Amino acid sequence: MILALEGLTAVLASYQDLLLTLPYILFSLVVLLSQPFNQGRTGLVALLMMVAYYIIQTYLQEPLSNDSTKLIYTLLASLLPLNLLQIHIMPDKRLWSRFGIYFMLFIALQIAWSALVVDHFSQTTLSWLWDTYLYTIPTLSPLPIILILLAFALTCSSAATILKRNFGSDQTVYISLLFSSLAFVLFQYAFISSTAFSLAATLLLLNIITCSHELAFVDQLTNIPGRRALETELKNLGRTYTLAMLDIDHFKQFNDNHGHKVGDNVLKLVAKIMQQTKGGAQIFRYGGEEFTILFKGKEASQCQDYLEQLRIAIAKYDLIIRGQDDRPQSDEKGTELRQEDKKSQSVHVTVSIGLADSFPDHNPQNVLKAADEALYKAKKSGRNRVAR
Repeated sequence: MILALEGLTAVLASYQDLLLTLPYILFSLVVLLSQPFNQGRTGLVALLMMVAYYIIQTYLQEPLSNDSTKLIYTLLASLLPLNLLQIHIMPDKRLWSRFGIYFMLFIALQIAWSALVVDHFSQTTLSWLWDTYLYTIPTLSPLPIILILLAFALTCSSAATILKRNFGSDQTVYISLLFSSLAFVLFQYAFISSTAFSLAATLLLLNIITCSHELAFVDQLTNIPGRRALETELKNLGRTYTLAMLDIDHFKQFNDNHGHKVGDNVLKLVAKIMQQTKGGAQIFRYGGEEFTILFKGKEASQCQDYLEQLRIAIAKYDLIIRGQDDRPQSDEKGTELRQEDKKSQSVHVTVSIGLADSFPDHNPQNVLKAADEALYKAKKSGRNRVAR
């Protein structure tokens, strides 16, 4: 690995000017794009990384044998991961919101405090600090052992957050923690900070583009593809396919009786059950309480049984009405509570489904219209049924 890094250093030396400037360019792009895409936490991560990179390039280009330089290096390697990690728990507000400005002021205060610490301790001996709490193994890394362990622990904690909820901003925090930690651990190698921060900025840029795509094509409530994704899919169909329109029966009345938050939970539930539909079904939220199901390469007669199974699964599901404070965090806990809580109010929802295939008309918009007409037929016939 060491030989590979040394070989890479020789190659990077030819592009030194570009490499030193690239992180500023990429992080600036991330900050700018975070505003229209409402990715405030990602913007804060990029801004924090850009400030850290500036400090590295401005104050850490002297040998670490200098006590003042070594202290700046140690403070930065301590404070950057801690500040990155706390972004996980911050609300996702715009960068220039009041909350974002408070956070930037907090960073500025930390920088001012660090400058005072460096100014004070640079005039005194720090040998006792390097020999005790900040002990290093030079052959391994110039970073103190305790900070290597801290970086490892914080990076693992960030990874655990991704496994739990996996927001786009969580991924940016993890990426930044990982690459900044690598930069500090391998700080003795030339261009390591420029390379690591450039890679982090590139991944942040890709992440924010991916998140913007999800905002456009994925329904934020149910986490399934939305109407725009359906319209894109309809442009790329073959000659044989079936479309089904699904509508939750009496949904407005259900909302009026139980409230919109419970109604939102019903939409999430129906979407989740729909994702278990067999036959290669693709699920989309069409709008409101309506969903669309696409079967590629199948005629309506081949899909009707799958849709009947779906209708029955939704109708048989016991929906427990609870307050928001009592709502379980996991599906397993929810199943357990449904079995144990006899006092809760249990209700059922039903759906009506209309389907049509691409014969004899292959135009997707006409097939979708035919499925909608079939849905109207199912509702007019008494609801909770599949019609063609």
